[in-house]
Amino acid sequence: MALQSLRFLSIAPIAQHTATVIFLHGLGDTGEGWKFMADMFAPKLPHVKWILPHAFNQPVTINFGMECPSWYDIQSLDKIDGPEDEKGMLVSSRQINQLITAEVDAGIKSDRIVLGGFSQGAAMSLLTGLTTERRLAGLVALSGYAPLRNKLKSMLSDHAKKLPIFMGHGTADPVVKFEIGQKSAQILTSEFGLKCASSTAEDMTGVIFNQYDGLQHSADPRELRALLEWMGKVIPA
Repeated sequence: MALQSLRFLSIAPIAQHTATVIFLHGLGDTGEGWKFMADMFAPKLPHVKWILPHAFNQPVTINFGMECPSWYDIQSLDKIDGPEDEKGMLVSSRQINQLITAEVDAGIKSDRIVLGGFSQGAAMSLLTGLTTERRLAGLVALSGYAPLRNKLKSMLSDHAKKLPIFMGHGTADPVVKFEIGQKSAQILTSEFGLKCASSTAEDMTGVIFNQYDGLQHSADPRELRALLEWMGKVIPA
C-alpha cells in the first residue's frame, strides 16, 4: 500500500531560504496550532521556512476510542515503558521522512533542517530524527518523551550522537509528567550514549534538558526564548 502523504501548513521565509524547521503538533491539534511560533520567530530567523504538518485522524485509546488528529494510538501516558503503538509510530516516521526528503530535493541540505515537536509530536521528532539516514541540524522535543525505549537504541542512525537536541518540560505538566520527560533525557545520555550539552557551549552537540518551574502541558515565553536562541545557533543565517 502506498504511503499517504501528510498535508501541512507551509510558511515562507521573509529572506532568502537557507534553512527549514519541521514542527509536529500534539494530540488533537493541527499544524495551525503552532503557526504562532513561526510568526514569533520570523524576525530573528528570517531565512527559515516552516513546515507544520497535520496528523491524520484516527481512533485514540486514551480518548475512549474517539477519532482525532494523532501521530499514533496512545493507550497510556502514566509511565515511560508502557504499551506503545510501534506500527503507527513507524508509519508516521516514514511520512515525516518524506517531508525531509522533499526539502532536500528542493535544495536545502539536511544539516539545515531542524525537526521538532510538542508532546506526541516531540516523541515523533525524537524517533524520526534519531533514526533517519540524513544528518539533521537538530531536534526539538517540548513536553514529550523518548518512545520505543527498548528498541530505539538499536535503531539509532550513525548521525544520532552528533545531533544537537533541545528538550523542554514543565514541572507541573499533568499530561506528560515532568519525570517522564526528565527520564527520557537521561535515557538518551546514559543508555544511548548521547552527550549532555550546554546552551553556553560553542559545540551544541548533545542533549540540553530545560526545566520550567510551574509550567503545565504547554509552552511559555521562557521556553520559547531559549528555543529561539538555540535555533539561532544550530541554523544560523
